[in-house]
Amino acid sequence: MENSTQNLHKSAKYAIVFQPTGQFAVLPARDFFADVAKQNQVNSIFWGHFMNELLLIITLLVSFGGTILFLKVFGKGGLYAWIGIATVFANIEVTIVVHAFGMDQTLGNTLFAATFLATDILSEIYGKKDAGKGVLAGIFTSLTFILLSFMWVHYIPAESDWASEFVHGLFSNTPRMLLSSLIAYVVSEFVDVSLYHVWWNLTEKKTGSHKKMLWLRNNGSTLISQFINIVIFNFGAFLGIYSFKELLSITASCYVIYVATSLLDTPFVYIARMIANPPVKSEEK
Repeated sequence: MENSTQNLHKSAKYAIVFQPTGQFAVLPARDFFADVAKQNQVNSIFWGHFMNELLLIITLLVSFGGTILFLKVFGKGGLYAWIGIATVFANIEVTIVVHAFGMDQTLGNTLFAATFLATDILSEIYGKKDAGKGVLAGIFTSLTFILLSFMWVHYIPAESDWASEFVHGLFSNTPRMLLSSLIAYVVSEFVDVSLYHVWWNLTEKKTGSHKKMLWLRNNGSTLISQFINIVIFNFGAFLGIYSFKELLSITASCYVIYVATSLLDTPFVYIARMIANPPVKSEEK
């Protein structure tokens, strides 16, 4: 294709360019192919520079959208299931470091953020007790994944096996990361649930309404608990692997992402409340 294009470029004098509207224009072939090459270069530069950002935005929409979808289709049980799904994939994703939005960061941020979104929805709609069960669902999922991934790398592969090398490369360091992730998850999630209801009591006393200032209790709890989460995980999982300066940079960049995702998840909590809209008993708080 490249050779034929070059030959056409050398031999053709004019090129007919059709527009989507049905119109066409006759251009000098040299100008036409120069424009095509320039556009291809622009496209290559764009996708090369912004592919990670685009994928992260899509992941964010899938993570938060999946939370709402599972609530809509399966109710409260769907949120428990989604916490388990997001926890497993986040623990795999977090082994990858990418450069996006001008900084290095580990993946898994948006999926972990979805678990906080799910527990906040459980708190808002069903109460503190059910939110605690959501945290336990994530803990049991992580423990199961740690156990299984530990066994995967200790199997003796057959001669015909081709996957064990890749599995071992991915999960050989996973126990430390998963243990750090588990500790960070347990501490930060229970802090998140507790703070959510502390903020709720304060906003209810201030406004006299059980529903107002949802945005404050959502973000006030999540921003603090996410900071605790990222500090415990990054220093537990990567201390000694990255330099202290790199670790600070990764931690700061990850928290910036967490701040963004925390702010962006607020509309999804409002949507969830509109979907469920059950009466919330004051004693459940």
